Amino acid sequence: MAQSGEGWLDETRSAYLYRVIAEVERGSPRSELFRKLANEAEGQAAIWAKNAGLASVPAFVPDLRTRIVAGLVRRYGPRSMRGILAAIKVRGLSVYSHAAPGHPAPTSADEVGKRHRGIAGGGNLRAAVFGINDGLVSNASLILGVAGASANNSTILLSGIAGLLAGAFSMAAGEYVSVRSQREMYEHQIGLERAELAEYPEEEAEELALIYAARGLSVGDAHGLAQRTIANPELALDTLAREELGLNPQELGSPWGAALSSFFSFGVGALVPLAPFLFARGEGALVAAVALTAVALFGVGSMISLFTGRSAVRDGLRMLAIGGGAGAVTYLVGALLGVSLA
Repeated sequence: MAQSGEGWLDETRSAYLYRVIAEVERGSPRSELFRKLANEAEGQAAIWAKNAGLASVPAFVPDLRTRIVAGLVRRYGPRSMRGILAAIKVRGLSVYSHAAPGHPAPTSADEVGKRHRGIAGGGNLRAAVFGINDGLVSNASLILGVAGASANNSTILLSGIAGLLAGAFSMAAGEYVSVRSQREMYEHQIGLERAELAEYPEEEAEELALIYAARGLSVGDAHGLAQRTIANPELALDTLAREELGLNPQELGSPWGAALSSFFSFGVGALVPLAPFLFARGEGALVAAVALTAVALFGVGSMISLFTGRSAVRDGLRMLAIGGGAGAVTYLVGALLGVSLA
């Protein structure tokens, strides 16, 4: 009974938001898709209401969360709000990822979701690069600020180690909570999809056909592909998660993996400006730290160009300027505080 009530609420909320998206997309082929999805959702809500023993589907009154999401969709558009819409089980979002001109729709069950596979590596590399950059800039700024206030090597070293550990643990904890929460949301959405697939497979096939048709297949081919997909329960669940929710069940993310990756990438970056103080003292250590940090900043900026597609030299110099500016400001602040506290 509780599941039926939750299913009714999910479907009526989805129907409401589909109509909001259709209104925003007025004049485009997507508008018709989301109007049809709204009708399908209302039909599925009726099934859940019947299972709950209700004579008719109760009128849906949008709650505060739904009204806020609707307002954001109207303001920024559904493409920008895909993550939030997926969280409250609005389907059909894959049309914003794949419906580009010249991008072919799948034509067989084997092709469904194929383009989603194997894309996590680039995301992991990006996260590692930016994690190193965070550690590098934040700990270099901390060390330079302390060095500006005090020439005591032990103080600088202690501050650098504390900054490395505090930043690394903070990054790891934040990443763990973020990925854990995201994974739980995705697992919940996939669980709801599994329940709906068991409850009304034909209605789910109709929704899938609407999405395929919106992506360029003929109506007949779209229905045929949807029926062949739904006939295989394991493939059907995987496909519904990808095509309706925009999720990849094989790449939901590991909270511990993300936490450890963030910890070590931040630590690597934070160790660069700290290393000279482990082996030298005084002005020589400070000069070495500045030089190593400058080289590392340029290198990280050059690596970022892999994701921006811009000049490696340009991105390297930009990162050097940003990090150098942050370090110079903290050093000056430290020097002023050192004088005032002396």
